[in-house]
Amino acid sequence: MTLAALASPLVYEGKEGIGKGKHIVFIASDHEYRGEETCPAIARILAKRYGFKCTVLFGLDNDGYIKPGSSNIPGMEALDKADMMFLFLRFVAPNDASMKHFTDYLDRGGPVLGLRTTTHGFNKLKGKYAYYNFNSRNKDYDYGFGRQVLGETWRPPAAGHYGSNHKFSTRMFVVPEQKDHPVMRGVKDMHAMAGAYSAVPIKGSVILGKNQVLDSMKPDGKPLANKPPSPSIWVRTYKSASGKGGRVFASTQGASEDIISEGVRRCIINGVFWCMGLEKNIKPDMDVAFVGPYQPTTFKFGGGVKQVKPADLAGWDSPIMPRGEKK
Repeated sequence: MTLAALASPLVYEGKEGIGKGKHIVFIASDHEYRGEETCPAIARILAKRYGFKCTVLFGLDNDGYIKPGSSNIPGMEALDKADMMFLFLRFVAPNDASMKHFTDYLDRGGPVLGLRTTTHGFNKLKGKYAYYNFNSRNKDYDYGFGRQVLGETWRPPAAGHYGSNHKFSTRMFVVPEQKDHPVMRGVKDMHAMAGAYSAVPIKGSVILGKNQVLDSMKPDGKPLANKPPSPSIWVRTYKSASGKGGRVFASTQGASEDIISEGVRRCIINGVFWCMGLEKNIKPDMDVAFVGPYQPTTFKFGGGVKQVKPADLAGWDSPIMPRGEKK
């Protein structure tokens, strides 16, 4: 069987709601923070509760199993008719055919949401798309896709690890002057299990939230005095080749265990609505409960659940991720 046949995209088809008729394409392939769990979980909420059509693409191995961090991401042609792109990537280098769909989407100014390592989503791209790399110093596209579209890349110490993973968790808070921004409507008590990042978003970004590095993995941990708050949630608009401005939501958090926090989950979902120009529909009490069993995996390199195919996550009731059924 061909890889294409093994790798039919995972689609959650909403029926009714404000998202009916709108298509969001999720692309999940990072090595560490279990974006392959975050993306389908958020997609299900948006599809089931709000009517969006959500297509979730994954990095795959040659047998069609989800392989976190793989640059083999079939199905990116779905971006050709997408209304929004939702990304959780790290250091990927898809082939030119896939990257053309990605570039065409950006060239028309489509909205973009990027979580965590998506700031350094691309690495070792060669040739015509090398300017997307996180460390590109192309004079017209400095620091690549991360900096030029999302608003930040990976460039320690300005943007890098700010709290030790598995030792210090992260509390995020709404910047007081942005408490009335639509993305922050109803958002409170944001606790993320992944360690904080530092960030200095590009000029023109609107910082909505900052982080506090906590002295434990518990939500009631105390902030570390030597780690002043750093931007962790922001929005901006990038200018596309067509001249149209594309809305962007970015957060340095979003790992699969981070979205256990209702506040983190709500902020991300509000971010989707805002990116799509649906901010009038953001209600402070919108239902952001998980759809189906959500049992996230603690993040680490090489820690993804093995031998899971996109089809194993189909429907509303399959667990994300399956446990025990596969070896």
